[in-house]
Amino acid sequence: MDQSSPALLLVVVVVLLFLHLHLPAGIASSAFTSTTASSANHGNTIPDDHHSDNSQHLNVKEIMADTKIISQPQELLETHHETSDSKWKLKLLHRDKITAASLHHNFHDRFRELMKRDVSRFTSLIRRLTINGTSSTSDDPYHHEVLEENFGSDVVSGMDQGSGEYFVRIGVGSPPTSQYMVIDSGSDIAWVQCQPCNQCYRQSDPVFDPADSASFAGVSCSSAVCDRLEKAGCHGGRCRYEVSYGDGSYTKGTLALETLTFGRTVIRNVAIGCGHTNQGMFVGAAGLLGLGGGSMSFVGQLGGEAGGAFSYCLVSRGTETSGSLEFGRGAMPMGAAWVPLIRNPRAPSFYYVGLSGLGVGGMRVPIPEEMFRLTELGYGGVVMDTGTAVTRLPTLAYEAFREAYIEQTRNLPRATGVPIFDTCYDLSGFVSVRVPTVSFYFSGGPILTLPAKNILIPVNEGGTFCFAFAPSSSGLSIIGNIQQEGIQITFDGANGFVGFGPDVC
Repeated sequence: MDQSSPALLLVVVVVLLFLHLHLPAGIASSAFTSTTASSANHGNTIPDDHHSDNSQHLNVKEIMADTKIISQPQELLETHHETSDSKWKLKLLHRDKITAASLHHNFHDRFRELMKRDVSRFTSLIRRLTINGTSSTSDDPYHHEVLEENFGSDVVSGMDQGSGEYFVRIGVGSPPTSQYMVIDSGSDIAWVQCQPCNQCYRQSDPVFDPADSASFAGVSCSSAVCDRLEKAGCHGGRCRYEVSYGDGSYTKGTLALETLTFGRTVIRNVAIGCGHTNQGMFVGAAGLLGLGGGSMSFVGQLGGEAGGAFSYCLVSRGTETSGSLEFGRGAMPMGAAWVPLIRNPRAPSFYYVGLSGLGVGGMRVPIPEEMFRLTELGYGGVVMDTGTAVTRLPTLAYEAFREAYIEQTRNLPRATGVPIFDTCYDLSGFVSVRVPTVSFYFSGGPILTLPAKNILIPVNEGGTFCFAFAPSSSGLSIIGNIQQEGIQITFDGANGFVGFGPDVC
């Protein structure tokens, strides 16, 4: 052997060791990894742009700059959608982009109001799910929760609570009347305020008038569609609906078949509620677009046209960008990591997922998997929800999770907690900090590692950041929209999967 061979071999070994230690898996760094595949059609490995390390950078300066941005309201007549042969795409707008209400509150006030709504909404949801016989069908138990807190954001309102986190712009009727609608993955019935208004809250657009629509058709009491409502009524031969919410808010009116327009895509004979008497926390939006798992939701009614599939990317808080909402199997991305959905007969509108554990800094937190399990009676479990802002975890699981995070952030200065967060840090004066990763371990192998900005969030303009998770005295866990931000999420209800990635937004 040549005398230089041992030296050459040593060089090769050193280079390989260096590559092993420094190259992320799959060449690109990945926030979502998997050990198994869920099905032949739903693989579980996706690339993305986050650190595969056990820690990541939190850009404090950039995030704090966003808290000082005052979003200018969007032009109300602006079209927010695109379309193609295989999918329908709409812009998904944060509440601040359609209302001037943000001009009247500083960031701290807006945050405080959001948290108040979120607590009210979560409490109402728990109350609904723990009362026997509230399994609900298409019309009410779950979107009340979403509406009441998630929807009540800073909007044009005389109330101290508004109506929604995320809005889309669609056309209602023929010719189409443009309306802002709150999206809700935990609700089924789609509804809009209608003239004549016996009692209506203030909304950004003129209230829809069915008399101006050539396609509006009331539903008879004997209709099969009317039979699908749990709280159906009858007046003058017309089917009536009523949905009430835990905070006293409600919408009442007639059920109708109407045409909805998404860009150049026209969907006829969609069953919607035409609300003549409405009150509460829906202020700003014209109504609600239910995307839940029930047959009366917008996605459920589309059937074969959309294949039970939709995908969304939630825009990050305080930024000037917009997210997206797409319908149809053409919206399903290649390379997503798929997690099986779990059906709860007591809560058919909600999308439950199997969560086996939590990780901090690449280390799994010792939490029994049973804490996240959906029982045979329909209690507990983990819900993915666009309505709830803050992720809730059973108290014992939360405490173990929080302590693991505190243990790995002892180098950061602490700050006094705020409602509803008990773990906060004073990051004023920092440009960026390195924080431990936080991961969701899903049943079957997939591991979702969150972006740093979805873990520590600002609560004021003074540099206070808090751990954006909260305890739940019930067994129910909810993965909220703060933790979902910036991640492409796809629901394939027809096949029973939810996908994460591969894109970020």
